[in-house]
Amino acid sequence: MANLDPKIKAQMINSATEARRHSHSPYSGFKVGASVLMDNGKVYGGCNVENASYGGTVCAERVAIWKAVSEGAKKIAALVVVTDSDQPWPPCGMCRQVVSEFAEPAVPVILANLKGKEIAQTVGELCPHFFGPLNLK
Repeated sequence: MANLDPKIKAQMINSATEARRHSHSPYSGFKVGASVLMDNGKVYGGCNVENASYGGTVCAERVAIWKAVSEGAKKIAALVVVTDSDQPWPPCGMCRQVVSEFAEPAVPVILANLKGKEIAQTVGELCPHFFGPLNLK
């Protein structure tokens, strides 16, 4: 797994934890925060935003990525997801696909909870069989 500088990791966990506080999750009650370090060196945070139509709900990971892409960043250098579950929670399938569009397989992923438990892996471990432009040829 690619190494993630401890200072950057701490910054990303703080960013995801802070973003989680802004979660709009009146239906599930499950607050999620995420942060992405992008190729421009900036960290972008995002929280889940639920909607009564459910299909209009957007996960924290995608919010963080959309923010980054909307400001011109194109490649994820690291991803952090923070929840308050007993075990750190991985991204859903849709988020994994979005992550795979913007990240190389060696990019580090940290799944963390508010109790300090962490699981470290790579995008390749998180998304071993994604599809995209390269494998649609």
